[in-house]
Order: sequence, then C-alpha cells, then structure tokens
Amino acid sequence: MAYNHLFLDSDVLLDWLLNEQPFSLFTEGVLAESRIQNFKVSTSVLIIAYINFILSKKTNSSTAKKGIRTLVNAINILPFESDIINLALNSNFADFEDSIQYHIAHKYNCDVIITRNIKDYKRSTIPVLTAEQFLRTL
Repeated sequence: MAYNHLFLDSDVLLDWLLNEQPFSLFTEGVLAESRIQNFKVSTSVLIIAYINFILSKKTNSSTAKKGIRTLVNAINILPFESDIINLALNSNFADFEDSIQYHIAHKYNCDVIITRNIKDYKRSTIPVLTAEQFLRTL
C-alpha cells in the first residue's frame, strides 16, 4: 500500500519521548522513514494534551513542555471540533477517546493509524498497524 498521511496514536509517541525500548526504536524508524519518503505525519491536539499530562506525571512540567515542543516541531497537529465529538458519540467504538482519534484521522484523510493498541481500533475502516508492522510494509 502507498502511504501519504500517517496518524500516530499517543502510545507510540510516548514510547518515543520516554525512550521505552524497544518500541521507541520503531517510532523513530517511522519518523525517519517519513522524512525519507516524504510522508505527512500527524497526531491530534487531544493527544498532545494527553501526552503533556502523562509526561508531567512521569517527569516534571519542564520536561513535559520540552517533549511537547519536540512533537510540535516533528509532526503535524490536527484540530477537532464538535463534529468529531458527535461522530465519536454515535460510533460503535468501545472507547470514546479512540473513537475521537479515529474520526480525526478519517476526517483528515490519514492512510494508516499507527498504535500499539490495535485492538482499540477494531471498528476502524483505516488500516491500523503497530510501528513495527508499518516499517515492515515499506
């Protein structure tokens, strides 16, 4: 499959920022291949807020802000509005937050969702892969 636009879920981004081995290596590989192959890489503003929350808990606010700056400089941040909330509320996804991520990815024409929690996206019409699986498709 040809990829143009990747959507990265919070878990793979946290792996990268927290250097969680071996997963951070796969995320780094996705980001490196994206630069080489000129893929657009995105996440959502909701994920940015969640990552800040987690980084603040695991480290400190200064380190969290540094991580957020790293993300903002590395990838595209997609917004969302009430239309996405309404779609998520009316969807068959078990998890509301995952439904929001899916609908954002769908609205902005992402070709693949990259996550470690594939099972959370059972209802996705967009292909869902781990970072490792994605790298194997290239």
